[in-house]
Amino acid sequence: MRYQGKWAEQMIQLQQADGKWGHFHSLSANSGSPITTEQALRRLECLGYTIEDDCIQKAVGYLNDCLSGKKQIPDRREKHTDWDAFINLMLATWIRRFTDENVLANQIAEKWTYIVSSCFETGVFDRKRYSSLFLEVFGVISRKDSLFDIEHFYIVSILQNCLDSRTEDLFTSYLLNYPLGIYYVYDRCLSELPPIFESKQASRYLGAVEMLAKYQQAHEKLGFVAEWLNNNRNENGKWDMGSIVNDKIYFPLSDSWRNKETREADCTVRIEALLTEIKSFL
Repeated sequence: MRYQGKWAEQMIQLQQADGKWGHFHSLSANSGSPITTEQALRRLECLGYTIEDDCIQKAVGYLNDCLSGKKQIPDRREKHTDWDAFINLMLATWIRRFTDENVLANQIAEKWTYIVSSCFETGVFDRKRYSSLFLEVFGVISRKDSLFDIEHFYIVSILQNCLDSRTEDLFTSYLLNYPLGIYYVYDRCLSELPPIFESKQASRYLGAVEMLAKYQQAHEKLGFVAEWLNNNRNENGKWDMGSIVNDKIYFPLSDSWRNKETREADCTVRIEALLTEIKSFL
């Protein structure tokens, strides 16, 4: 479902002629926009916008131009030896979240497929091997405080539909049991359910699970999440995560939450979509 209300209208009106929304990743007072391109794309994605929509097509065109070197993102360059590789990863990830037909983004995805697949060859994640392959592929050393921890939003996103079934099985099991979750999305172990359903923590948890659900080999592992969600249905057979989850990212979807019924409808749409995806391969 695509929501064409005021939230989407606000995002679209802020989009610049070349497809960006100002800075790409780092919000700055001099960026000329109250949001970053990345924030706008995340919000529009949550509102159901796809590559079929003009605003997304314009944005993907801009990201492709930056990835090809025709343009540069206006963000301040950070002092990381691997900054260029990080920029390319971010750009390619957001392109692939909307389309898997972009040649440049797919080339970046292939590099990460090679790295991650090689790191799980023994059946467990080999972090030393990972550092070695990072140097081999990108020509720089992955620092201790690297932007490229394997449990990162961008890496988990870009590898969707790229890994063979064995590697995907190992990778998703590793992510489920990693103590700090998926960086940028949820910072706790995904195998442990949030203690309070009506909370921002639970909403962010769903965000991480929604990412894992894109991996076929994760669906059976996520059965406990489906059970938890079903146990949190209200007396109407729907879901209500409370007004606290209004974060202007995942929620709200509808124009207003003045009525509890509208909030309930938004929560139900999101959770039913996740359950459908989890159950599609069970």
